[in-house]
Formats: sequence, structure tokens, C-alpha cells
Amino acid sequence: MKPSPALLASTLLWLIPSSLIAQEAKPPQGEVTKYTFADSKIFPGTTRDYWVYVPKQYDPARPACVYVNQDGIQYKAPEVFDELIEKKEIPVLIGVFVQPGRVKAISENALDRFNRSFEYDGLGDAYARFVLEELLPDVETKSTSDGRAIKLSKEGNDRAIAGASSGAIAAFTAAWERPDAFSRVFSTIGTYVGLRGGNEYPTLIRKVEPKPIRVFLQDGSKDLNIYGGDWWMANQEMERALTFAGYEVDHAWGDEGHNAGPQSHATKVFPSAIKWLWKDYPAPVKAGSGSQQLREIVIPGEGWQLVGEGYKFTEGPAVNAKGEVFFNDIPESKTWKVGLDGVVTPFLSDSKRANGQMFGPDGRLFVVATGPQQVIAYDAQLNPKVIAEGIRGNDLTVRHDGSLYVTFPGGVGPDSSQVIYISPGGEKKVVDTGLRYSNGVAVSPDQSLLYVADARSHWVYSYQIQPDGSLADKQKFYRLHVPDTAEDSGADGIRTDRDGRLYVATRMGVQVCDQAGRVNVILPTPNGKASNLCFGGKDFDILYVTAGDKVFRRKMKVRGANAFEAPIKPAAPRL
Repeated sequence: MKPSPALLASTLLWLIPSSLIAQEAKPPQGEVTKYTFADSKIFPGTTRDYWVYVPKQYDPARPACVYVNQDGIQYKAPEVFDELIEKKEIPVLIGVFVQPGRVKAISENALDRFNRSFEYDGLGDAYARFVLEELLPDVETKSTSDGRAIKLSKEGNDRAIAGASSGAIAAFTAAWERPDAFSRVFSTIGTYVGLRGGNEYPTLIRKVEPKPIRVFLQDGSKDLNIYGGDWWMANQEMERALTFAGYEVDHAWGDEGHNAGPQSHATKVFPSAIKWLWKDYPAPVKAGSGSQQLREIVIPGEGWQLVGEGYKFTEGPAVNAKGEVFFNDIPESKTWKVGLDGVVTPFLSDSKRANGQMFGPDGRLFVVATGPQQVIAYDAQLNPKVIAEGIRGNDLTVRHDGSLYVTFPGGVGPDSSQVIYISPGGEKKVVDTGLRYSNGVAVSPDQSLLYVADARSHWVYSYQIQPDGSLADKQKFYRLHVPDTAEDSGADGIRTDRDGRLYVATRMGVQVCDQAGRVNVILPTPNGKASNLCFGGKDFDILYVTAGDKVFRRKMKVRGANAFEAPIKPAAPRL
């Protein structure tokens, strides 16, 4: 009696070595190819190797999702991707594994310049720009061994970035600076400590309006505790800050040290972490909910809207009693009007290079005309009247009693930067000197305090206004955040809301301070620029921001305090 085909197949299967069965059960293996990149303009003089992983399932007819990893290939990533892509637990993605740059030594007797800490630990957008503007375009010039052209998705929701130690903070920084380009971060033994400012992230995460980023953190209790900080505590602080701000964040804590090798805890959790980072794909990653202070001022779903663009440099937004907003294009010497319907129309064809401006209690528009160095007031028929001569001013505020304060940034010398008072009768006097670069100026809602932004520091000064217009009790009162890429906050235009908050246009966006002088919230603008601001609309609840060649607005929960209106006394701050 002959055995059945099924029995024969079963018997033969038992005779095949188990190692061969396991080998046949492996998923299709992707291709990994090594390249060198040595043409960076962002990090000039550097050369670096990188590897590209392309899965068997990749079809060039559809741009692939992207995974970028610092410090080359880690976590056995190609093997993990082979398996997870085959199981359809993550999308088809192309991996790019890149080393940090080196500047080659000029001779055998000299060392290379090692760029790893500079590129990875530093804050700011330089590394993100390197990846987006130089590395990934170079990847797209390559093709696979079977001739498939490499095409990468440009959507942030289709991209993840990862790394260990300094490579981890580099990954987070890239997503933080460019959430439009990277929305998923895998961070192991991350260097969120005081090497190049990474220790500031837990604070910024709590204050900056949340971004659409999903983050997985890994660390161990025996991680480094050295001169730069405590890695173990810093990673937990990151997790708590992300949770506080409502981000999608997960973590895996262990007891290892500073290790990301092939047998490390980081490598072991990588498959599950990657699946979590890509969960629910292609549904987009959502931004967090933010702090209570953020929720008190912004309206969910009400983001920034473009008012106008194509200008040379916008400044001086001012609102009249109707809620119409006016702003200047300084290089073009033009003033524009934004109606209550949002339509932008010309207002002054020759503004005399007007900068700061504000409406007074009599309805006139008071303007700092930088061309003739005058303060000019325009009535409803646009008839000009010179209020003051010889003022090389910048910004101004007009109080309910008709008095003005004008800032003059200054020239050479410690007393060249000035704050100038102009009485309702036209008397002019210098009431303060000594700031590095006096810029934005505003009064408190009760009009008892004057605020002046020092653009070349991280301070906004507070003064008590005296009955004769002079200033007393000068203090460096509002402490602003400064980006890692600058030496100062660039504080420019300032305004208050009716609850007493101070809004400051800075290099980091609009920094919102409480009455006690603390930054509670940071609202980045869509293009990362902010020169001045005001509250407009019929209810004065729309925040307008001049931002380089553009003007943006967003509806808010709060209402602006207008200096041309009668003073109001807000509630005392929470101390």
C-alpha cells in the first residue's frame, strides 16, 4: 500500500533540517546600498557615508514613506523592516541611515574636525535643512540594482526620524523644527541635557503651541550622569513634558546604561516602537492639546490664516475703533488696510517709509515716518499734521489722554537708544536711555505702566508712568526665550489683551507673557517670522501679525486692550 501524498509530504518535511525551514520562512529581503555625500552647503567641507534600504515591495510608481536614522544603521532596522513590511504592520518605506559629517584633516599630522555634536546636539533648523535640502535629494538621484528609481514622499505624515544619544536629540530637533516634514520620532538614550541647549526642550514643549509629532522614548536607569546632565532624568522629563502638552508619546524604560548596540534594550523595543509610531497610518498624526494657559487664549481648530503676501517687509499693524487693521510695507513706502471682510486694499500710496503706527483717541492715525524723521498724524480725510520733528523713531503708542511714547533704537553709545515722550500739547522730552535697542512699545490695560521691548536682549522693560509723562521704577521685567540660532530674542512689536497679558513679536513667534513677567505660551507663525502685532476685528479678538513678506491672523478667545480707549483694570495675576 502506497503512502498518501499528504503523508509523504509530511514525512519529507520532518527530514529537512529546521535551519533550512527557518531560512525559507524569512520575509523578502530589501536591498541596502552604501553611498558617500561630500557636497554640503549647510555643513561646508563635510563628508559622510550613508546607506539606503529599499524593500522588495517598493514600487517607484508611488513615492515611498521615509525613515531617517542618525549614526548609520542601528537597531537591526533593515531586518525589522523586512518583517514588518511583509506583515503589513508598517507601510512600505525606504530607510536612510546617515553618519555625522567630518571635515577631513589638511595633513596626516592633523585631526579631522568631528561634526557630530555640532550637527546633532545643536538646536535650530540646520540639521533638518541638511536632511531635507541636501541628503534626501541626493538619495533620490540613486536607483536600486534592478533599476527602480528612488522616489520619496514629501509629506511629513509619511516620514519618521530616529537616533540614539545625540542622534536622538537630532531626530527630535528635526521634527520639532519641521513637523511638516517629520511627524514620527524614535528616540533612544536621548541627549536632552546641557551640551548645546537640549535641556531647554522640556520647558519649550510645555510653552510652544503643540505640533503634530508622535514620539517614542527609550532609556535606562544606568544611563549617563556626567558634566552635561543626567540622561535618565532628562528623558523622563521629556516624557512628562510631552504628556503635559497632550502629545502622542510612549516610552520604554529599562535598567541599562548608555547603550544602543545590537543586543541593547533599544534594539529589543525597536520593532514594537516602530509599529506604534506607524499605528493607524495613513491617518495623520495629531497635535497635542497644550497647556491650560494656551487653551485660555486660543480656539481649537482656529489656526493661522494668510491675510496677504508678496510685500517687501511688513510692519506697524494698527487697529481703529471699527476694528479695521492697517499695516505698512516699509521698503515700498505704502500703507495697506484690512477691512472687516478681510479684504486688503491700498490706504496710503506714499507713507514716507512709515514704521510703527497707532490710532489715537481722536481717531487720527499717528505714524512714525522714518523717511522725514517725523511723527505724523493723519485725520479721516488723510490730511497729515506733523506732531514732532527730528525723531528717528521706530514704534509708538498713543494713550487715551493723547500723549505718545516713541522708541528710537539709537546708534553708537550707551545712551543713544531712547524712549521719547510727546505730551498732548506737543512737548517732546527723552524719558529713558540705556536700552541696547528700544523697539516695541505699549501700555498696560490700565495705562499706568509702559512696556518697551529691547530687541537686542531677552528683556521687555516695565516702567511706571508718572503724571508728567516721565518714567519711574524701570525694571527688566519680562524674560523672553531666545532661539539657539540667535544672540537675542529680536523682540519687536508688543500689545496687551484686556486680561493684562503681554504679546511680544519675537524670533520664535509670538511670546505671550502673564502680568508677572513670565512667558506662558509661544505661538509660532507659519513662516517662522514675526515683527509686530495687534488685535483687530469688530470685537478686537483677531490677532494680526506682520511676518516678513506676509501678514497672518487668527481668531482668539481674548480681546485686545486698545490704548485709545478708557483705561481698564484687569484682575491681579496668579503669582
